[in-house]
Amino acid sequence: MSVQVIMREGAPEYAVLPWAEYQTLLQAAGQAPVADRAGVSARFSQLSELREAKGMSQADLARAVGISPHYLGLFESGEREPDGAILRSLGRVLEVADWEQSS
Repeated sequence: MSVQVIMREGAPEYAVLPWAEYQTLLQAAGQAPVADRAGVSARFSQLSELREAKGMSQADLARAVGISPHYLGLFESGEREPDGAILRSLGRVLEVADWEQSS
């Protein structure tokens, strides 16, 4: 097993290991594997295209949704995923019914 230990003030604080090894550990502990986040982020992979199709800048959409342009940029880049309220607002503004109905 290849584990990287992250230290803080001389004491181990975190352990980092490859995704496949993490999944194996979860299964050995009797827990369900965690879904790959790449599939989750793919849901928003076309967010910038949807925004551009509406003729909106990042700042325009962010203002309409009530978030900062920087925060919207994190969604568009796949670094973050919007919570339910932001997802519904994005769906309303961009007219994406599946997002508007999201819980």
